[in-house]
Amino acid sequence: MEISFNADGWGPVNGERLVDFDDVPYAHFDKKERTNRPADFASSFYYQRPQRYNRRDGEPGNVEFAYRHDAVEDSTFQLVDTSKSVTTKKYGGRGFQRGGQGRFGGRGGGGGPGGGRGRFGMDGPQMSFGGGRGRGRMAAGGRGGGRGGGRGGFRRHDRKLDRQPSLTVESSWVQVEEFDLAQLLKLQANPPTVEDLVWCGHLDQYDESYDKVTTRTAKPLKRMDNKILYAVTTAQDPIMEKFYAESAGDVYATDAILAHLMASPRSVYSWDIVIEKTAGGIFLDKRDNTIFDFLTVSETAHDPPTTAGEDTNEINYPEKLSLEATMINQNFSQQVLLDPTVGGNEGTRKTYEPNPFYYEDDSGMEPASVTFRYRKFTMGNIKLVARCELHGWLTKRGEEQLLTVYALNEWDSKFSGGVNWRQKIDQQRGAVLATELKNNSCKLAKWTAQSILSGADQMKLGYVSRKAPNNQYDHEVLATQFFKPKELATQINLNVNNMWGIVKMISELLMGKEEGKYVLLKDPNKATVRLYSVPPGTFEEDDDEGGEDDDEEVGDVEEDD
Repeated sequence: MEISFNADGWGPVNGERLVDFDDVPYAHFDKKERTNRPADFASSFYYQRPQRYNRRDGEPGNVEFAYRHDAVEDSTFQLVDTSKSVTTKKYGGRGFQRGGQGRFGGRGGGGGPGGGRGRFGMDGPQMSFGGGRGRGRMAAGGRGGGRGGGRGGFRRHDRKLDRQPSLTVESSWVQVEEFDLAQLLKLQANPPTVEDLVWCGHLDQYDESYDKVTTRTAKPLKRMDNKILYAVTTAQDPIMEKFYAESAGDVYATDAILAHLMASPRSVYSWDIVIEKTAGGIFLDKRDNTIFDFLTVSETAHDPPTTAGEDTNEINYPEKLSLEATMINQNFSQQVLLDPTVGGNEGTRKTYEPNPFYYEDDSGMEPASVTFRYRKFTMGNIKLVARCELHGWLTKRGEEQLLTVYALNEWDSKFSGGVNWRQKIDQQRGAVLATELKNNSCKLAKWTAQSILSGADQMKLGYVSRKAPNNQYDHEVLATQFFKPKELATQINLNVNNMWGIVKMISELLMGKEEGKYVLLKDPNKATVRLYSVPPGTFEEDDDEGGEDDDEEVGDVEEDD
């Protein structure tokens, strides 16, 4: 065979035909084949070896050259296995079968005696909202029950949860609208023009010592027993009634309700908003004594918190976690502020109009450091009046800035993403925040939306953890972090134009309806929201029945000797 030398490049010379290779089948190359490696003479021999198999099923890459055994030629051939047999060792007694102390069969702790006083009201929601003289209040403490039983070693989360609706649909209700939450993500509207109407309450200065908190210098979370936090409904707000009488707006709501609508595409649990339309305006409101004011925990997690069966005494039961997170958030928002009554802190409080929900008969209690900022948002022909909240102020680079304060809480890293805060938060805070963004996407989106609505310059986020995973009463502040609300919205993929697009769509939808009472209810197991028309007297009987207990002080906590 004669081979001609090609001086111009690779391959045969033009016009040359290699007759000896006519019968050889063409071997194609797959994309996975590293065709450059055989020609790399400088590389090691290991990298020059071609891949034996390039398919998942083990089939050779070039099947044209694969050897095929002719069964007819020697059908009696048998392969004899001459290798040594391997015996499997069975473990007994110790090892992996260690009785009741196995890795996944942990021994459950004994249940503690019930009836004890705790730092958080863990026997169920024991707060008083609304009613009475147009006010409702939340306190930083709470009456607690027994600590319940111990935890088992391994718990399986059921991903297919059958959640209950936040409100039972009555037969007299008429469904008037239905839409998917995914459709809300397509809505867009330009940010409205904003006008401040009135400021009520007071603001305390932020304590900068919390910027230096680490896991080694963690500060215990205190109970602010002498503080009162108010969660008044829209219709019971006397300032809102004044604006309604003056026809200052078309829609009236609070920042919590608006933020909930803005972040509703991320919601998983069921929720409801009561709407009352009159000739003078539309009120977006919440029901008294409901879970609307309580924070969710790991709502958007892959494995949300749940308990096998109906063991409501389990400390990681969803309702217990919600109440715990709410108390932590309330206490933290007041603890990080300077007390103006302490020496050296004079002049750290900014006072505005009197708090409209505080009365002098609340002896021994004072309103928390919260300023209610009533603002009017103009979206085209729609005027929205909202009550927004600010928690404090601080000085940065010689400029005074307004502040909102919120707290994330760690309850048990084994069941909430597997990221131990005490090991990661000092050096890998981004990993901790990324896990929280995955598990609490809706909650963080609502906090960001509330900060934008209130016009806050900074949003303070605290990381609060249990001292022990099985102790829901004692907590520590491990770290804090500042965010600019609009920048955080960009990081968590919260589109400001989409936020206002949702509010504008809901407002226009309600403006086109007849006067009456409506309920906006999210389906507990589907990403669907339905608008119901309800009778005018709906929910009013429940409010009257709970009016006698509205003045109960939830915040006074008694400790057992």
